[in-house]
Amino acid sequence: MTPPTLVLVESNTTGTGRLFARRARELGVQPVLLAEDPGRYDYVRADEIPVIRTDSGNEAAVLDAVRALPSGWPAGVTTSSDYFVPVAASVAATLGLPGPDPDAVVRCRHKGRQRADLAAGGVPVADHALVTTVEEALAALDRVGLPAVLKPTDGSGSSGVRLCTTRQQAAEHAARLLARTHNERGMPVTGEFLVEQYVAGPEFSVEVFGQAPVAVVAKHLGAPPHFVEIGHDVPAPVPAAEAEALAATAAQAVKALGLGFGAAHVELRLGTDGPVLIEVNPRLAGGMIPELVRSATGVDLVLAQVTAALGRRPELEPTASEHSSLRFLAVDAAAELGDLLAAGDLPDGAHLTLTGRRGVRLVPSHDHRDRVGHAIATAPTARAAVQAAESALTRLRTALRPHPGEEATG
Repeated sequence: MTPPTLVLVESNTTGTGRLFARRARELGVQPVLLAEDPGRYDYVRADEIPVIRTDSGNEAAVLDAVRALPSGWPAGVTTSSDYFVPVAASVAATLGLPGPDPDAVVRCRHKGRQRADLAAGGVPVADHALVTTVEEALAALDRVGLPAVLKPTDGSGSSGVRLCTTRQQAAEHAARLLARTHNERGMPVTGEFLVEQYVAGPEFSVEVFGQAPVAVVAKHLGAPPHFVEIGHDVPAPVPAAEAEALAATAAQAVKALGLGFGAAHVELRLGTDGPVLIEVNPRLAGGMIPELVRSATGVDLVLAQVTAALGRRPELEPTASEHSSLRFLAVDAAAELGDLLAAGDLPDGAHLTLTGRRGVRLVPSHDHRDRVGHAIATAPTARAAVQAAESALTRLRTALRPHPGEEATG
């Protein structure tokens, strides 16, 4: 008997993208990847996942590919990639398959419309302005103030996001954003961006499934003016009252945006007056956060997302009460990734993964693409998990070294 099929519209290049396909197979379902450039995904060859080459950013092309599947009508259509959530949601709806509301997803993916819906729903958001010119950006600073954050309306993984402390910096970054015609996935971008009040305070994410908070995550960021995420702790080591406030604000945001199917990754800052929404992503978290949640609580969010896409009931009850921490190996200067040099045993509960390409010149992009490896640790206490992850990261750093000739070119 031919197993049912789960269609994956593109994928993350590392981490959860591979896990989506694995979880499907664990459920007795055949994953099929639709991709414009299958060579982007090394794991596809290693795991022998069927691939259909198609224009994955085009809904009509994806529908044609799905309808032509040799296995017949699929059991579900989903994606692990932020950029392709609208296409996957629309195709699923057209085919009468489980999925999020396509209109809600499209509104959510546009950060300007998202802010408007959140404010209308009474969710605390930073003061902001949607602009289309450098002049409009500078005018917005008169109300938003400095420092301010400038960001694309449709980006992901901190791409194009910058903290500006002067009007000159804001003008220069506004010009850079307006000069962009395509994002890092080669998709066309709009000629607009956000100017947003900078909210001081620690940053968190809340992983929501349906409209129920599952985990509160503490986030660690690299040096400003960029916002590269370099680490996570699950659960966030904060007082219960703060965790509850963050979770409640995230659930309120998901409801205000008309979301409620599957996973949502909600980012917040804890300001002086309480939680402030940074943004809501209508998809599963990246950055290996689902694996941290699974290690700490036993809740497998990847499995839950795949299960929901197949129209089945996901299991979200915690079965563990541990602490998990992750620290990324990030490129902050031109470098090359090689083999680990340090020897010795890793701390208990820790493991290392190198995800970047070996033997090529790596240059900082100042977003998620700078991350070329990670160290994960799970322990009975938050302090032990953090110490183990940071100790493992020290060893991981020995794989990163100056690119040959870099010093000579100076």
